[in-house]
Amino acid sequence: MTIRVLLADDQTLLRSAFRVLVDSEPDMLVVGEAADGAEAVTLARSEKADVVLMDIRMPGTDGLAATRMISADPGLSHVRVVMLTTFEVDEYVVQSLRAGASGFLGKGAEPDELLNAIRIAAAGEALLSPVATKGLIAKFLAQGGPSDDGPDSEAYSERLTALTVREREVLVLVGGGHSNDEIATRLAVSPLTVKTHVNRAMAKLGARDRAQLVVIAYESGLVRPRVE
Repeated sequence: MTIRVLLADDQTLLRSAFRVLVDSEPDMLVVGEAADGAEAVTLARSEKADVVLMDIRMPGTDGLAATRMISADPGLSHVRVVMLTTFEVDEYVVQSLRAGASGFLGKGAEPDELLNAIRIAAAGEALLSPVATKGLIAKFLAQGGPSDDGPDSEAYSERLTALTVREREVLVLVGGGHSNDEIATRLAVSPLTVKTHVNRAMAKLGARDRAQLVVIAYESGLVRPRVE
């Protein structure tokens, strides 16, 4: 199955470099390029993109607004957005994940990292490295927890009651930035069992992917990180 990739960045040279890299892979195809967020949303729909590499800062409609538009459109529910940032820990990271992004990647990432990110996102997983998750936690704390324009924390807290004890336990570990393999080792179960718990938690909480589970873990108050 070919992964249909859309490139959204206002820098033509950068888009060209990404196109050469992505098109060199047998399982990927660049289906369009956008210079701003509004164009990205239009092309995501018309070109049936699977993954959008979205720059956060663009003139006009920025990547954050475009991601919100994609996430809110039922017809684009299959589209996964990977935010591209100048730095891995970006001031808009928390907002991006709340908006529906599947994760984020620094523009200085190695080619293999970028290609791997596309494959991870296309598979419905979340691109949240340990460094990125720590950055997310730090930004969450800096913003004082749930924001007025974020998800309803009380609604999420109510939904948590639908989770089993094990699913809540797994959600806490996901919120801590642990991979399925790490969680499996901690809980002495198989990675497949962990994946099942994660998928069930996503379904019950209405999360698009793992990235949203991390946000929900903090928005609901289930996870309250300690300040080092």
